[in-house]
Amino acid sequence: GFVEQVFPSLCSGAAVILRGPELWSSERFLDEVESGRITVADLTTAYWNVLAQDFAAHPRAAAACASLRRVHAGGEAMPADGVRAWRAAGLARIELANTYGPSEATVTATAFDCAPYLLPQAAVPSQIPLGTPLAGRRLAVLDARLEPVPVGVAGELYIGGALLARGYHQRPGLTAERFIADPFAPQPGGRLYRTGDIVRWNEQGALDYLGRADHQVKVRGFRVELGEIEAHLLGMPEVREAAVVAREGAGGLRILAYVTRALSADASAAPLSAQSVDGAALRARLAGSLPDYMIPSTVMMLDAMPLSPGGKIDRHALPLPAQEDRGQAFNPPHSETEIALAQIWTEVLGVSTVGRDDTFFELGGHSLAAMQVQAALRRQLALEAPLAVLMTNQPLHAVAEKLAADSKASGQEEADAALMLELMAQI
Repeated sequence: GFVEQVFPSLCSGAAVILRGPELWSSERFLDEVESGRITVADLTTAYWNVLAQDFAAHPRAAAACASLRRVHAGGEAMPADGVRAWRAAGLARIELANTYGPSEATVTATAFDCAPYLLPQAAVPSQIPLGTPLAGRRLAVLDARLEPVPVGVAGELYIGGALLARGYHQRPGLTAERFIADPFAPQPGGRLYRTGDIVRWNEQGALDYLGRADHQVKVRGFRVELGEIEAHLLGMPEVREAAVVAREGAGGLRILAYVTRALSADASAAPLSAQSVDGAALRARLAGSLPDYMIPSTVMMLDAMPLSPGGKIDRHALPLPAQEDRGQAFNPPHSETEIALAQIWTEVLGVSTVGRDDTFFELGGHSLAAMQVQAALRRQLALEAPLAVLMTNQPLHAVAEKLAADSKASGQEEADAALMLELMAQI
């Protein structure tokens, strides 16, 4: 981030506004842009998409963003719905760039100007292109034999050029694996970085992103090695086996973890029942050593892992978390606020049912989803809910109770203010 965002801005005489550890709500983002007269914003695609959806229904979005002239969104595939929402919000005058690039290419390697799709009534393709290479980068789309593929044919993306990193610090093995000799270099000694991203050239000469070639996924713009999460779980003494997968849902990509119980101290004993291990406790321990975007939305306990005919864990056979399986444990929402909040959670998180004892994060929630809940509460219930309230890992009934109390207090403050004005008018 410093090499591409902070350093060039300071060199050009611009001021840099850092968000800090707190994720700005859409309302806070508008306030910061307006008060700081921000002209360029560099955002992750997932965060930009949440803002775009909210701004499309926000009455002051266009006016508050008057100073903005350019927005970069990168980190994962840009959704067409986000582009349409950005246009509907009246922000088409702002230059919108879909950017792509790993840190190893320091950093952005391609960019696509979304201007054609921001015109009134313009059709927006389901896939926004990654664009064309920036200066100092060379791109190659190669097959398994390191041969260039034709236009329209999928291949792995390799990046070369003068701005390519030298390698990984004190990790020669990984450097040799990811940085290879460039067979197409104009001068000897050139190298290519193997991105692991599957792409294709389209007829317009731009790149289309198709997916990942390895066990690495993108979660809200962050690269996540699922194997790293598995390694942390396997490092816990009560865990015998661990498997981590990423599944697409209505709320975006969701990380799911599965574990089996380790043998007891008696090596001849069978594994203890999966019920004796608390998945929520394991998840909490992961939170102490991993960043939030790597924390699985749920850790499911299994008596045994499903195996393929070859004896390996069959990841495709791992069960999905099913809210319907809670049986008698399911406690439906009671109050009007609980029912309304539960409905919003089901829409945002893409789950079928939400009970009053369920917690937002265990259902797959995260910071960007909390922003969507915040916007829905504002639209549907005229409630202003601080993100701090929504981000607490409390059951739905506790969150609803807090929202109801805040709403009552706010209503009382408005009533007191109206009474004061009436009394002053009589003086």
